[in-house]
Amino acid sequence: MRGAALLLIALLTPLPAAAQTTPPPVPASAPAPAPVPVYGFEVVRSFPHDPGAFTQGLAFRDGVLLESTGRRPSTVRRVRLEDGAVLQRRDLDPAHFGEGLTDIGDRVVTLTWTSGKAFVWDADDLEPRGEFAYAGEGWGLTDDGDRLILSDGTAALRFFDPETLAETGRVAVTLDGRPLRRINELEWIDGEVFANIWQSDIIVRIDPATGVVTGVIDLAGLMPDRSGLDPTDAVLNGIAWDAEGRRLFVTGKNWPTLFEIRLTEPR
Repeated sequence: MRGAALLLIALLTPLPAAAQTTPPPVPASAPAPAPVPVYGFEVVRSFPHDPGAFTQGLAFRDGVLLESTGRRPSTVRRVRLEDGAVLQRRDLDPAHFGEGLTDIGDRVVTLTWTSGKAFVWDADDLEPRGEFAYAGEGWGLTDDGDRLILSDGTAALRFFDPETLAETGRVAVTLDGRPLRRINELEWIDGEVFANIWQSDIIVRIDPATGVVTGVIDLAGLMPDRSGLDPTDAVLNGIAWDAEGRRLFVTGKNWPTLFEIRLTEPR
Protein backbone atom coordinates (compact mmCIF):
# COMPACT_ATOMS: atom_id res chain seq x y z
CA MET A 1 0.00 0.00 0.00
CA ARG A 2 2.85 2.38 0.82
CA GLY A 3 4.38 1.80 -2.62
CA ALA A 4 1.08 2.47 -4.37
CA ALA A 5 0.56 5.67 -2.41
CA LEU A 6 4.06 6.97 -3.14
CA LEU A 7 3.68 6.21 -6.84
CA LEU A 8 0.39 8.03 -7.06
CA ILE A 9 1.81 11.05 -5.27
CA ALA A 10 4.55 11.19 -7.91
CA LEU A 11 1.94 11.07 -10.69
CA LEU A 12 -0.20 13.87 -9.33
CA THR A 13 0.11 17.03 -11.38
CA PRO A 14 1.68 19.84 -9.31
CA LEU A 15 -0.61 22.74 -8.58
CA PRO A 16 0.21 26.08 -10.32
CA ALA A 17 2.51 28.32 -8.32
CA ALA A 18 -0.30 30.81 -7.71
CA ALA A 19 -2.36 28.07 -6.10
CA GLN A 20 0.37 26.93 -3.73
CA THR A 21 -0.24 29.64 -1.16
CA THR A 22 -1.20 28.78 2.38
CA PRO A 23 -4.88 27.77 2.39
CA PRO A 24 -7.32 29.35 4.81
CA PRO A 25 -7.77 27.45 8.07
CA VAL A 26 -10.30 24.64 7.95
CA PRO A 27 -13.10 24.95 10.49
CA ALA A 28 -12.70 22.48 13.31
CA SER A 29 -16.09 21.01 12.52
CA ALA A 30 -15.13 20.06 8.95
CA PRO A 31 -14.68 16.28 8.65
CA ALA A 32 -11.40 14.95 7.33
CA PRO A 33 -11.70 13.55 3.79
CA ALA A 34 -12.06 9.79 3.68
CA PRO A 35 -8.92 8.01 2.45
CA VAL A 36 -9.15 6.55 -1.03
CA PRO A 37 -9.34 2.75 -0.65
CA VAL A 38 -6.50 0.70 -2.12
CA TYR A 39 -7.57 -2.74 -3.41
CA GLY A 40 -5.39 -5.79 -3.83
CA PHE A 41 -5.96 -8.69 -6.21
CA GLU A 42 -6.03 -12.44 -6.63
CA VAL A 43 -5.22 -14.21 -9.89
CA VAL A 44 -8.14 -16.42 -10.91
CA ARG A 45 -6.68 -17.77 -14.13
CA SER A 46 -3.92 -17.03 -16.63
CA PHE A 47 -4.15 -17.12 -20.43
CA PRO A 48 -1.54 -16.89 -23.21
CA HIS A 49 -1.10 -13.45 -24.76
CA ASP A 50 0.79 -12.51 -27.90
CA PRO A 51 4.12 -11.05 -26.69
CA GLY A 52 4.35 -9.16 -29.97
CA ALA A 53 1.19 -7.22 -29.14
CA PHE A 54 1.96 -3.71 -27.87
CA THR A 55 -1.44 -3.59 -26.19
CA GLN A 56 -3.24 -0.24 -26.25
CA GLY A 57 -6.93 -1.12 -25.93
CA LEU A 58 -8.77 -4.24 -24.78
CA ALA A 59 -12.42 -5.27 -24.66
CA PHE A 60 -14.45 -8.47 -24.28
CA ARG A 61 -17.34 -9.10 -26.68
CA ASP A 62 -19.33 -12.27 -27.36
CA GLY A 63 -16.68 -14.52 -25.86
CA VAL A 64 -13.82 -12.97 -27.82
CA LEU A 65 -11.26 -10.33 -26.92
CA LEU A 66 -10.97 -7.22 -29.06
CA GLU A 67 -7.49 -5.70 -28.92
CA SER A 68 -5.75 -2.72 -30.46
CA THR A 69 -1.98 -2.48 -30.62
CA GLY A 70 0.52 0.30 -31.19
CA ARG A 71 3.84 0.66 -32.98
CA ARG A 72 4.06 -0.02 -36.69
CA PRO A 73 2.16 -1.61 -38.09
CA SER A 74 -0.48 -0.95 -35.48
CA THR A 75 -3.38 -3.39 -35.51
CA VAL A 76 -6.93 -4.07 -34.43
CA ARG A 77 -7.69 -7.73 -33.85
CA ARG A 78 -10.11 -10.33 -32.58
CA VAL A 79 -8.40 -12.75 -30.19
CA ARG A 80 -9.50 -16.09 -28.75
CA LEU A 81 -9.30 -15.86 -24.99
CA GLU A 82 -8.37 -19.44 -24.22
CA ASP A 83 -5.14 -19.65 -26.22
CA GLY A 84 -4.45 -16.08 -27.36
CA ALA A 85 -4.84 -17.03 -31.03
CA VAL A 86 -5.47 -14.07 -33.34
CA LEU A 87 -8.70 -14.88 -35.17
CA GLN A 88 -8.76 -11.76 -37.31
CA ARG A 89 -6.46 -8.80 -37.79
CA ARG A 90 -6.51 -5.47 -39.58
CA ASP A 91 -3.36 -3.37 -39.96
CA LEU A 92 -3.42 0.39 -39.79
CA ASP A 93 -1.54 2.48 -42.31
CA PRO A 94 2.07 2.80 -41.02
CA ALA A 95 1.50 6.55 -40.76
CA HIS A 96 -0.74 5.92 -37.73
CA PHE A 97 0.25 4.75 -34.25
CA GLY A 98 -2.71 2.85 -32.79
CA GLU A 99 -4.12 3.55 -29.34
CA GLY A 100 -7.29 2.78 -27.34
CA LEU A 101 -10.34 0.74 -28.38
CA THR A 102 -13.97 0.23 -27.45
CA ASP A 103 -16.96 -1.58 -28.91
CA ILE A 104 -20.30 0.21 -28.96
CA GLY A 105 -23.38 -1.19 -30.65
CA ASP A 106 -22.26 -3.05 -33.75
CA ARG A 107 -19.05 -1.03 -34.10
CA VAL A 108 -15.52 -0.99 -32.81
CA VAL A 109 -13.79 2.38 -32.51
CA THR A 110 -10.00 2.73 -32.26
CA LEU A 111 -7.86 5.81 -31.62
CA THR A 112 -4.50 6.95 -32.90
CA TRP A 113 -1.85 8.62 -30.76
CA THR A 114 -0.97 11.84 -32.59
CA SER A 115 -2.80 11.61 -35.94
CA GLY A 116 -6.01 13.11 -34.52
CA LYS A 117 -7.95 10.36 -36.27
CA ALA A 118 -10.18 7.53 -35.03
CA PHE A 119 -11.21 4.52 -37.08
CA VAL A 120 -14.57 2.73 -37.02
CA TRP A 121 -14.78 -1.00 -37.72
CA ASP A 122 -17.53 -3.59 -37.96
CA ALA A 123 -17.59 -5.46 -34.65
CA ASP A 124 -18.12 -8.86 -36.29
CA ASP A 125 -15.54 -8.88 -39.06
CA LEU A 126 -13.45 -5.72 -38.50
CA GLU A 127 -14.33 -4.37 -41.93
CA PRO A 128 -13.64 -0.60 -42.07
CA ARG A 129 -16.77 1.52 -41.58
CA GLY A 130 -15.40 5.03 -41.44
CA GLU A 131 -13.24 7.43 -39.51
CA PHE A 132 -13.47 10.76 -37.70
CA ALA A 133 -11.16 13.48 -36.42
CA TYR A 134 -10.64 14.78 -32.89
CA ALA A 135 -8.35 17.38 -31.36
CA GLY A 136 -5.33 16.47 -29.24
CA GLU A 137 -3.81 13.08 -28.59
CA GLY A 138 -5.64 9.77 -28.26
CA TRP A 139 -4.69 7.38 -25.44
CA GLY A 140 -7.54 5.30 -24.00
CA LEU A 141 -11.16 4.76 -25.04
CA THR A 142 -14.30 3.24 -23.54
CA ASP A 143 -18.02 3.94 -23.56
CA ASP A 144 -21.02 3.94 -21.24
CA GLY A 145 -23.45 2.83 -23.96
CA ASP A 146 -24.44 6.41 -24.72
CA ARG A 147 -21.11 8.23 -24.96
CA LEU A 148 -17.58 7.50 -26.05
CA ILE A 149 -15.11 8.33 -23.26
CA LEU A 150 -11.58 9.28 -24.28
CA SER A 151 -8.34 9.89 -22.38
CA ASP A 152 -5.47 11.89 -23.86
CA GLY A 153 -2.76 11.59 -21.21
CA THR A 154 -3.89 14.69 -19.35
CA ALA A 155 -5.92 14.82 -16.15
CA ALA A 156 -9.23 14.71 -18.02
CA LEU A 157 -11.85 12.41 -19.48
CA ARG A 158 -13.52 13.65 -22.66
CA PHE A 159 -16.99 12.63 -23.86
CA PHE A 160 -18.13 12.21 -27.48
CA ASP A 161 -21.50 11.56 -29.09
CA PRO A 162 -21.20 8.10 -30.70
CA GLU A 163 -23.39 9.09 -33.66
CA THR A 164 -22.18 12.59 -34.53
CA LEU A 165 -18.73 11.96 -33.04
CA ALA A 166 -18.71 15.50 -31.71
CA GLU A 167 -17.17 16.24 -28.32
CA THR A 168 -19.94 16.92 -25.81
CA GLY A 169 -18.00 17.65 -22.63
CA ARG A 170 -15.17 16.70 -20.33
CA VAL A 171 -14.43 16.23 -16.65
CA ALA A 172 -11.22 16.80 -14.69
CA VAL A 173 -9.89 13.69 -12.93
CA THR A 174 -8.71 14.25 -9.37
CA LEU A 175 -7.21 12.18 -6.58
CA ASP A 176 -7.49 13.72 -3.12
CA GLY A 177 -8.46 16.97 -4.81
CA ARG A 178 -5.43 17.13 -7.11
CA PRO A 179 -5.33 16.47 -10.88
CA LEU A 180 -4.22 12.98 -11.88
CA ARG A 181 -2.39 12.70 -15.20
CA ARG A 182 -1.15 9.83 -17.40
CA ILE A 183 -4.63 8.31 -17.65
CA ASN A 184 -4.34 5.65 -20.33
CA GLU A 185 -6.42 2.58 -21.26
CA LEU A 186 -10.03 2.78 -20.05
CA GLU A 187 -12.83 0.31 -19.29
CA TRP A 188 -16.43 0.97 -18.24
CA ILE A 189 -17.40 -1.29 -15.32
CA ASP A 190 -20.68 -0.99 -13.41
CA GLY A 191 -20.95 2.79 -13.72
CA GLU A 192 -17.27 3.55 -13.13
CA VAL A 193 -14.32 4.13 -15.44
CA PHE A 194 -11.36 1.89 -14.65
CA ALA A 195 -8.14 3.42 -15.97
CA ASN A 196 -4.53 2.33 -16.28
CA ILE A 197 -2.02 4.94 -15.16
CA TRP A 198 0.77 4.82 -17.71
CA GLN A 199 4.11 3.40 -16.60
CA SER A 200 2.71 2.17 -13.30
CA ASP A 201 1.18 -0.97 -11.81
CA ILE A 202 -1.86 1.05 -10.82
CA ILE A 203 -5.48 1.06 -12.01
CA VAL A 204 -7.78 3.78 -10.69
CA ARG A 205 -11.56 3.77 -10.42
CA ILE A 206 -13.10 7.07 -11.54
CA ASP A 207 -16.59 8.47 -10.98
CA PRO A 208 -17.41 9.72 -14.51
CA ALA A 209 -19.85 12.35 -13.20
CA THR A 210 -17.31 14.11 -10.98
CA GLY A 211 -13.93 12.83 -12.13
CA VAL A 212 -13.09 11.88 -8.55
CA VAL A 213 -10.93 8.79 -8.06
CA THR A 214 -12.94 6.53 -5.75
CA GLY A 215 -10.49 3.66 -5.51
CA VAL A 216 -6.99 2.49 -6.40
CA ILE A 217 -6.07 -1.04 -7.49
CA ASP A 218 -2.47 -1.98 -6.74
CA LEU A 219 -1.32 -4.64 -9.21
CA ALA A 220 2.33 -4.67 -8.18
CA GLY A 221 3.55 -8.27 -8.30
CA LEU A 222 0.98 -9.35 -10.89
CA MET A 223 3.79 -10.50 -13.19
CA PRO A 224 6.92 -10.51 -11.03
CA ASP A 225 9.19 -12.05 -13.68
CA ARG A 226 9.56 -9.40 -16.37
CA SER A 227 13.01 -10.47 -17.50
CA GLY A 228 13.54 -9.71 -21.17
CA LEU A 229 10.85 -7.02 -21.17
CA ASP A 230 11.56 -3.33 -21.66
CA PRO A 231 10.88 -1.74 -18.26
CA THR A 232 9.86 1.54 -19.93
CA ASP A 233 7.52 0.22 -22.63
CA ALA A 234 6.34 -3.22 -21.50
CA VAL A 235 4.07 -1.82 -18.82
CA LEU A 236 0.68 -2.78 -17.42
CA ASN A 237 -1.95 -1.75 -19.97
CA GLY A 238 -5.20 -3.36 -21.03
CA ILE A 239 -8.44 -3.82 -19.09
CA ALA A 240 -11.42 -5.88 -20.29
CA TRP A 241 -14.67 -6.64 -18.48
CA ASP A 242 -16.94 -9.60 -19.14
CA ALA A 243 -20.19 -8.13 -17.82
CA GLU A 244 -22.17 -11.36 -18.17
CA GLY A 245 -19.55 -13.58 -16.54
CA ARG A 246 -18.42 -10.87 -14.07
CA ARG A 247 -14.79 -11.45 -15.06
CA LEU A 248 -12.03 -8.85 -15.07
CA PHE A 249 -9.06 -9.28 -17.42
CA VAL A 250 -5.80 -7.32 -17.45
CA THR A 251 -2.54 -7.53 -19.37
CA GLY A 252 0.39 -5.38 -20.45
CA LYS A 253 2.24 -4.21 -23.53
CA ASN A 254 4.22 -7.17 -24.94
CA TRP A 255 3.27 -9.32 -21.96
CA PRO A 256 3.14 -13.07 -22.70
CA THR A 257 0.24 -13.51 -20.27
CA LEU A 258 -3.27 -12.14 -19.82
CA PHE A 259 -4.74 -12.49 -16.34
CA GLU A 260 -8.24 -12.89 -15.00
CA ILE A 261 -8.15 -11.26 -11.57
CA ARG A 262 -10.47 -10.77 -8.63
CA LEU A 263 -10.21 -7.67 -6.45
CA THR A 264 -9.63 -8.20 -2.75
CA GLU A 265 -10.89 -6.04 0.10
CA PRO A 266 -9.25 -2.62 0.43
CA ARG A 267 -6.51 -2.26 2.97
